[in-house]
Amino acid sequence: MYALVLVHMTCAVLLVSSVLLGDTAHGAERTRPVRIGALTESWGPTPAIVGLRDGLLELGYHENEQFVLGVRFTQGDLAALPAAARDLVQYEVDLIFASDIPAAKAAQMATTHIPIVFAGLGGNPVEMGLIQSYAQPGGNITGVVNLDVELGPKRLEVFRDLVPGLHRVLFPYDPTEASSMAAVRGYREAARSLGLVLVEQTVQTQAEAQATLGKVRKDEVDGLLQPPHINWNIPGFIVETARQQGIPAMFDDVFWAEQGGGLASYGPDTYASGRQAARLVDKILKGTKPAQIPVETNSKIEFVINLKVAKALGLTIDPVVLFQANRLIR
Repeated sequence: MYALVLVHMTCAVLLVSSVLLGDTAHGAERTRPVRIGALTESWGPTPAIVGLRDGLLELGYHENEQFVLGVRFTQGDLAALPAAARDLVQYEVDLIFASDIPAAKAAQMATTHIPIVFAGLGGNPVEMGLIQSYAQPGGNITGVVNLDVELGPKRLEVFRDLVPGLHRVLFPYDPTEASSMAAVRGYREAARSLGLVLVEQTVQTQAEAQATLGKVRKDEVDGLLQPPHINWNIPGFIVETARQQGIPAMFDDVFWAEQGGGLASYGPDTYASGRQAARLVDKILKGTKPAQIPVETNSKIEFVINLKVAKALGLTIDPVVLFQANRLIR
């Protein structure tokens, strides 16, 4: 199973010292590196976490001298995030980095004094109760939002242009997750205007996600759409189904297109979100409170097509669509 491959590859990353941090607040001397605890429901370091590390390095921070980074992940289990966040607090990290909405909410519940920086959030952090306003976040949290949910209708349009004859598109999602609910509303409206049929399938456990996607057949749907988050390993099961059944799959994160199961990805560059968040971390380490650091938006969008997958699916992609891609995986 795809999830087991990911777990096997990253199971040693639970609290690994592998990132940067910089000057301490107000120039005070530190006797140890700053501890950054990264929190995610993924199976290991996400592109946003890698981007944070690289961004700090570019700012001149020295890994293992001025900072260390520990990654705490819950392997697709949202319910485990609060306990993982409390573990980071007990570990006495100096800053928590959350790579998505559920992780940010869990960190917010775990501490009111440790600075929290989020990156790659789709949706409105004010409506989610994370911050008071973009200009003055308040509390101990700030970060970078992206346009994931807002890009949903365009993603579906690009999917239609990629796959001749696309009509029925399966969208499996967790109805308890806020950004997934926002995404499905956008997809419903877009599907109607594009003349497509959105086949909605709700799942609320990993076993249910695996069973549901394991039953999907090529004669039932023409394409698969990824929900905004990786909870219950839904994207991993989509990749598995796409490979086994020969169904085109569209993702919002390039990671899945690079794995060889997704036909394409269209969405925010989450690595860039992490790099952008590094500047906010830098400000905090130099003494500025998160409450005073405006939340920023990452507007960088990435459209990637995996030509190997297209060939395996027997698809001939319109040259105009190929020209629009930022990158082609050959």
